[in-house]
Amino acid sequence: MRIITISNQKGGCGKTTTSINLAAALASNNRKVLLIDLDPQAHATSGLNIKADLSIYNVLSKITHKKARMDEIIQNLGNNFDIAPSSIVLSTLEQELSGEIGRESRLWDTLKNFSGNYDYILIDCPPNLGILTINAIRAASEIIIPVEASRFSLEGLSQLSSIITLVKERLNHNVDFRVLVTNFDSRLAHSFKMLEKIKTDYKNKMFSNIIHVNVKLKEAQNEGLNILAYDKYCRGAKDYFSLSREIITQENTPTPSLALEKTLEKRMKEIIKENLPKLNEITLKVNAPEAKEVYLAGEFNNWKLDDSSRMERSNGCWIKRLNLNSGKYRYRFVIDGNWTEDATNPLSQLNPYGTIDSLLEVSK
Repeated sequence: MRIITISNQKGGCGKTTTSINLAAALASNNRKVLLIDLDPQAHATSGLNIKADLSIYNVLSKITHKKARMDEIIQNLGNNFDIAPSSIVLSTLEQELSGEIGRESRLWDTLKNFSGNYDYILIDCPPNLGILTINAIRAASEIIIPVEASRFSLEGLSQLSSIITLVKERLNHNVDFRVLVTNFDSRLAHSFKMLEKIKTDYKNKMFSNIIHVNVKLKEAQNEGLNILAYDKYCRGAKDYFSLSREIITQENTPTPSLALEKTLEKRMKEIIKENLPKLNEITLKVNAPEAKEVYLAGEFNNWKLDDSSRMERSNGCWIKRLNLNSGKYRYRFVIDGNWTEDATNPLSQLNPYGTIDSLLEVSK
């Protein structure tokens, strides 16, 4: 389970928008997702038309008259997507925890004992660096910092990175952060100038994907919907879906405890190759000499990104051999987290998210 905090003390940078729509995009990729609204303003909660008598406050507070467990407050938003709602009373928690030992770890202690079967937990933080944000950083192993292409947003990023360092030193907790450029207006030369500065300062800490300005994102919030449910073909939906795919490519590779399973899988493939000659051996290739890693994902492997779908480098190209039955298969290459169609294949098909998948036709 990956716990990711989404935080920036500067308001208006797309923090809650990212929390809602990234959670929805991950859920659409068959990942089970819990969104925790840790902001007393409860924008993620209201932005999804959730009304609740119990909130995350009732889980974290020790003096509330309605103490609750995490599983008692969770509400379902659709397939694979749940939310732990917030409320204005959460703003009193900072004062409640002010003199308490271990106040920075209240959320972490809760999640540590939480038995929910989730692939991802996303935490939406308040726009400040108070005790709630510290709790969110302590509970997470990763942080996404949404920033606009502006000077003030960069200053906020510097302050937050200092807090992350402080948490590491004081609480002995390592957490990795990555920068996500949001609200990017490609019509302005200033946007590109600031984007280059962000790339210079945080070269190895940036997502490849950026979130462009898109009025549909605001319209979706007004309707209480995530962007994929509101308009899955708009620019905002495509941006967040691509971001989710980039995050999925960072999922942990199989641990050594699965070595036996991988060995059996390899042997099974050998048996299939030896005993089922009706399968056709197909070779797919993509030219990406500067890429660090490339995957091949498609209907033939349930769009999974793991060791079995990793392509092999060969003289500047990346190659993958497959044994397939005759039929039609949609596929895409994933080059350093970016999903792209096969430029050398003229056969293609529009997918449900408004982007193009390459089409592979295997004859008998």
